Amino acid sequence: MKTAFANGKISLASLARGLGGTLRAGANASQTFVCGLCTDSAEVDPQTAFVALRGKRTDGHLFLPNAIAAGCRCVVCEHAPALSGAAVIEVPDSEKAIASLAAHRRREVGCRVVGVTGSVGKTTTKEMIFSVLSRKFRVFATEGNHNSTVGMPLSLIGMPNNAEWAVLEMGMNALGEIERLSRCAEPDIALITNIGAAHLGMLGSRENILRAKLEILSGLRENGLFLRNADEEYPIARDGKNFRTISVSRKGRKADFSANNIRVESERTRFDLCWAGGMERDLCIRVAGAHNVSAALFAFAVGIAAGVAPEAIRAGLFAFETNELRQKRTEIAGVTLIEDCYNASPESMNAALDVLDALCASSGRRGIAVLGEMRELGRESEELHRRVGERFAAGNAELLFALGQGGSAIAEGALEAGVSESRVHRTEKTDDLTAAAALLCETVRRGDIVWIKASRAVAAERMGSALKQFLSGKEGRDHA
Repeated sequence: MKTAFANGKISLASLARGLGGTLRAGANASQTFVCGLCTDSAEVDPQTAFVALRGKRTDGHLFLPNAIAAGCRCVVCEHAPALSGAAVIEVPDSEKAIASLAAHRRREVGCRVVGVTGSVGKTTTKEMIFSVLSRKFRVFATEGNHNSTVGMPLSLIGMPNNAEWAVLEMGMNALGEIERLSRCAEPDIALITNIGAAHLGMLGSRENILRAKLEILSGLRENGLFLRNADEEYPIARDGKNFRTISVSRKGRKADFSANNIRVESERTRFDLCWAGGMERDLCIRVAGAHNVSAALFAFAVGIAAGVAPEAIRAGLFAFETNELRQKRTEIAGVTLIEDCYNASPESMNAALDVLDALCASSGRRGIAVLGEMRELGRESEELHRRVGERFAAGNAELLFALGQGGSAIAEGALEAGVSESRVHRTEKTDDLTAAAALLCETVRRGDIVWIKASRAVAAERMGSALKQFLSGKEGRDHA
């Protein structure tokens, strides 16, 4: 990952101070400048400092010679080997050094910060909040899913000087990571979208996932605001001395911001919202699925807290657009293709099937679910995959294409729940999906709704690309 300094360039002496490191080797500290940082030696250039990180698979220190050979004039590392041709900033811990520089940048800009975490829906919620706040303020947000202990701080380092609000997504793989991110970002508003099964493989239980997500309160500023999901089966938090709590609910539970009369349409979702300011009727987000209403409620609550007028919030919600791998909808040759390949968990799989069922029921069209493996579910993985299969069996979709070993468990769950063999197709090895894609192309017919959903590592978008190529050719032949 690479980031540019918003202020243009800074001297190596200033960079060393910001990183909490020591400038060790051969450079005129006051006369040598860099314009950014990167953590991949393949991205270095003479204007960018390379930060050597220790990872699970490799050690960035091994690539220091490569970075210097590529023209890098400054490297940041935890030990200073015998290097020539570049300055060296030595730090005790490279990852913590990046966080230190990011925290300095956050305080330097002085904007207000929203921190977003949760098992699923983080990026959608972040983007909706960004869209709402942008109706009134200059807003910075982390790009994509740059939410790790490296990605979020690097993004924050590049925050522009004129930012009035920052919306930062915080992810984790272990206990303690969100605490580090929260202390770095010092949010004024912190929210947890939900507590789901994602990361069970790393944390072992939903209780531990809850503990990890609650770490977002560690850096919450004095008199800050905590937004919780009242629809959660696990208690989240009570009011504390240094923050107040606001709740949202899309399931009709008692909350400060609650939704009702949710109407899912083919390309959008409408709902009414009740809050202390009254009733907001017929709010609209241009994405299908009742589960997306939770993100809209969080965005509405943040907008109110920030002083955005309800009408401007309404416009911000309507302006929200999903990225290309989140429920990307393509109409081609009479087929509706929905590519939802950004990520997958039991909760988001069930939500996808809910929407597919609703679309099939309202239109009378045939539904095809292409469901891939869900990662990081630990010992409960097989059972959770089987439950998704059972959920498929209970719905309106006609055909199931199951991808990966986890997908095989989805298929087994569907078969055990009464789905016939003729309706289920499975592909256990996902390194090559050519045969599966060919079968999908042979099976699909005009009027079908095809929904593709899997964890990012499966790269299930290959199925969508093959289908679009096939249908484009078919559409061309039909018009010939």
